[in-house]
Amino acid sequence: QVFGLSTHPYGCRVIQRILEHCTGDQTCPVLEELHQHTEQLVQDQYGNYVVQHVLEHGRPEDKNKIVNVVRGKVLPLSQHKFASNVVEKCVTHASRSERAVLIEEVCSFLDGVFMQLLWGRIGAPELACSPCRPHSALYTMMKDQYANYVVQKMIEVAEPPQRKLLLHKIRPHVPSLRKYTYGKHILA
Repeated sequence: QVFGLSTHPYGCRVIQRILEHCTGDQTCPVLEELHQHTEQLVQDQYGNYVVQHVLEHGRPEDKNKIVNVVRGKVLPLSQHKFASNVVEKCVTHASRSERAVLIEEVCSFLDGVFMQLLWGRIGAPELACSPCRPHSALYTMMKDQYANYVVQKMIEVAEPPQRKLLLHKIRPHVPSLRKYTYGKHILA
């Protein structure tokens, strides 16, 4: 029932209050069920609020479980209307080492076409006529209506060496970012 309540407009508030006011013994089964459905909840219009609540107020081990679900999926989740808010909270409330891993993931060079195929964004016909130009997930995120906010948050909360890495990766794209509404947010 926890999943059902978490995805309901009022139920999600009930689950958040349970997590706030009940004892550890009482919240343990609730958290167990939440962790079984984290991937679905982060993408749900109401469930994402429950996951964000755990990231903001939860125990380190619960935050870690959520970050582990997000790892390896930062790009597609950041491009999702609801999940992007969860990724922002992960970046903000993760441990230093977890945050470093998330930032490194978006700075790594990946073939954009391969990533789109991997996440089902395009089909084989588009692959034939797309230039296979490798670039980081960061470049894609900077131009996206939701993911650009994740990039802004990463810049804001990164440790100095990682902020330097992010800015180094962004700098070559400044001219092209000026052409995109959401890219301009990064430059501001």
